[in-house]
Amino acid sequence: MSWTLPARRRQSQTGANTFLFLNTPGTLAGCGWDDAAVPMLWRYNLHYFDDLNAEGAAARAHWHGYLIQRWMAENPPAQGVGWDPYPTSLRIVNWIKWARAGNTLPSAALDSLAIQTRWVQRRLERHLLGNHLFANAKALVFAGCFFAGEEASRWLQQGLDILTREIPEQILSDGGHFELSPMYHALALEDMLDLVNILRGSGVDIPASWHDIIDAMRAWLRTMSHPDGEISFFNDAAIGIAPAPAELERYASDLGFGQLSSPSGSLTWLQDSGYIRLEDEHAVVLIDVARIGPDYIPGHAHADTLTFEMSVHGQRAIVNSGTSEYGSDPERLRQRGTTAHNTVVIDGENSSEVWSGFRVARRAYPQDVSVTQDGETWVITGAHNGYTRLAGRPIHHRTWRFSAGHLTVQDLISGHYRHAAAAFHFHPQTTANLMACNSAGSLRYDQAKTDASLRQPLYFQLSGTRGRIEPSTWHPEFGKTFPCQKLISDVANHQSQIHFSWIE
Repeated sequence: MSWTLPARRRQSQTGANTFLFLNTPGTLAGCGWDDAAVPMLWRYNLHYFDDLNAEGAAARAHWHGYLIQRWMAENPPAQGVGWDPYPTSLRIVNWIKWARAGNTLPSAALDSLAIQTRWVQRRLERHLLGNHLFANAKALVFAGCFFAGEEASRWLQQGLDILTREIPEQILSDGGHFELSPMYHALALEDMLDLVNILRGSGVDIPASWHDIIDAMRAWLRTMSHPDGEISFFNDAAIGIAPAPAELERYASDLGFGQLSSPSGSLTWLQDSGYIRLEDEHAVVLIDVARIGPDYIPGHAHADTLTFEMSVHGQRAIVNSGTSEYGSDPERLRQRGTTAHNTVVIDGENSSEVWSGFRVARRAYPQDVSVTQDGETWVITGAHNGYTRLAGRPIHHRTWRFSAGHLTVQDLISGHYRHAAAAFHFHPQTTANLMACNSAGSLRYDQAKTDASLRQPLYFQLSGTRGRIEPSTWHPEFGKTFPCQKLISDVANHQSQIHFSWIE
């Protein structure tokens, strides 16, 4: 049976019993498989077995074999978080990938795989839907292809039946994953490529529509990535969870998918998702005029409507704060809140009511989105109704004007409010300076942190208001926090404007 090297993640097993998950080290000796004092997501990762197929995995095969044996001995069926359907589904896939790569699963592990698959089959996460149900279906397909017999055929068919329903639901017509997170989109793309890999290698027909769907997903990920090759941070998103975009492209190429055609023009509008990419020779701007996600699965949504990110000269300059943790503590809520994004906060409230770790109450919906051209300038307009729950029923309107070397962001607030301010978060490798009575300044790359300091800085000019620089933080990966700066601009007389330029 043919098998193509899957997309590889970073190494996460650092010794026979030591691990680095979410940039946090741990040992089996120290925490065991299910220590309640250890965050749930870290424990989940321990049970995924991602390292079996990570970078350089072949050199660690002896650790992996030992870990599989230990897992079976210390995790009897139905006991502990390792038997939750989601980690069980990911573990099934990873064990089968490991075997397809040429490693030998002992007979006890084969028996365990069958037991795990039966467990998942009876506990499909239909109450959670989304990527959880997709992972359950993927595990059934993998097990159905890996084993032989009537039961395996039933697993395969059940998995394919679920995917037949879920793929059109979860993958939008522009190729984006419906949770509107570049990170979860990359995970979904990996899932689709894995499914092609296992079905093709098992001689099972692949649905004819999947090729075009995967190509659209690849193009979407490229559109939503920065020039540094990594994903943008809209909704829950962090580097290091999904395989890197370049690694997913390598995987697609090895599976026989052709090279993507280069986008034509300086604007790409992902209309179904609600994201827009603008670019010239030196800059990329990614704009969010999207809904926060599907109404029935808002758990990974941020209150980030009408935010944007920008790279200049190949380096990130204006950044959303990212995601460094899950859970329900105040820092998780802050990172999901509007103040952690490059948009307007009205009366100290979030544009969508994020609460707990994965909940959203009243949500912002985009309105009046338009994309037009004024000569050589692209004009993007949009508004949202997230603040109409407040007494004065304010509505935030934003316009971006983009031409070669220039971006103007204009905010207008209709209705009544007490105070409103726009925030613009700057990458940690930059230093912002205000001058000219706090209405103009520049953003320069710090020579101590990056050689980008030799390049042209990003200049900004405020109109009708003054700005101030405040401290903030950036979270490009789980478990990582970097201090940065943000520019705060009060919205005076219902409007404010900032102009960025990156050429003399």
